[in-house]
Amino acid sequence: MRRHARPDANQGEIVQALLKVGASVLDLHAAGIKGAPDLLAGYHGQDVLIEIKTQEGRLEPEQCAWHDAWRGHQVAVVRTVDEALQAIGAL
Repeated sequence: MRRHARPDANQGEIVQALLKVGASVLDLHAAGIKGAPDLLAGYHGQDVLIEIKTQEGRLEPEQCAWHDAWRGHQVAVVRTVDEALQAIGAL
């Protein structure tokens, strides 16, 4: 298992916005699974994997590999609250 990276600075704000609209949120970031997205969000019967990045942030190679391996599943890369809300269908 790898050392846990710090969550992006905008993760708390995004999680709070998702919870505020009634989404269920599971923090996958702390699980330490190499390349896995930061969050699993459930909203109105749909589950969405969410990778949070800052405005300048880029996917790491292991994240790209993980996303490729999960083809057919929705994995959203978001940088803002609005992008996160759009990803789950709340906007």
